[in-house]
Amino acid sequence: MSNRPAANWYPDPSGKHELRYWDGTSWTNRVMNHGKESVDESSGTHVPQGQHTADKVQRQVADQAGLSGAATGGGSIFTEPILVINQKAKVIEVNSEYAVYDQNGKQIAAVRQVGQSTFKKALRFIGDVDQYLTHKFQIVDMAGSVQLTLTRPRKFIKSRVEIGDGAGQPIGAVVQKNMVGKINFGLEAGGRTLGSINAENWRAWNFRIEDHTGSEVARITKTWEGLATTMFTTADNYVLQIHRPLQEPLRSLVIASALSVDTALKQDSRGLS
Repeated sequence: MSNRPAANWYPDPSGKHELRYWDGTSWTNRVMNHGKESVDESSGTHVPQGQHTADKVQRQVADQAGLSGAATGGGSIFTEPILVINQKAKVIEVNSEYAVYDQNGKQIAAVRQVGQSTFKKALRFIGDVDQYLTHKFQIVDMAGSVQLTLTRPRKFIKSRVEIGDGAGQPIGAVVQKNMVGKINFGLEAGGRTLGSINAENWRAWNFRIEDHTGSEVARITKTWEGLATTMFTTADNYVLQIHRPLQEPLRSLVIASALSVDTALKQDSRGLS
């Protein structure tokens, strides 16, 4: 991603410390609290690994999302026209993880939930409290470098997901607009509405993404993992198709949108069952 922030101390995107040092390319393990610098030994480049084979992802794209023949991109989340976002299947979910694949089934990125204390994990284990908690995620490449950050503050009625760049600097937000009928979200940045995410049915499974003129620029399709997975785990899987190259900040908002929909809408309704 171009125009990365300069090397400096910034608020720690993991939420574990006050500040973390960004070296101009990626986050380091240098942290600071109350003006005192230290090394975060627990930090690292953990990248959640996907559970899906290349053949399975290809079938997901072709058979379920109905997509075929799309040009291959540059191998990153910012250059691929089709992204497959598959959540790691867990019977009990207290730490959400997603693998991101290209259309050929190669994992090119992942999403990891960060900033969860032991107490917060315990709360999620014993009760359906997700909507009352703030959730933070990082989208990372396969080397563990943060590409985008997502923060969903605790929810009262409508959800809001704040999108940041690799250093956690604000890009914009995905903002829920309604509670009744087909759910819609606004894509907002710099005080402007750049586009929208529009559910195609009241169950909010598939979404149409439009720019500010109302032209469709992308589409999110929820895919079926199978009865056993759906009944006994929390996994949700999506295919994001981007129709044409987009300019920033709309590009980053659209790329983050597939996860944002799941975090903003699905996470609260499914609980931990």
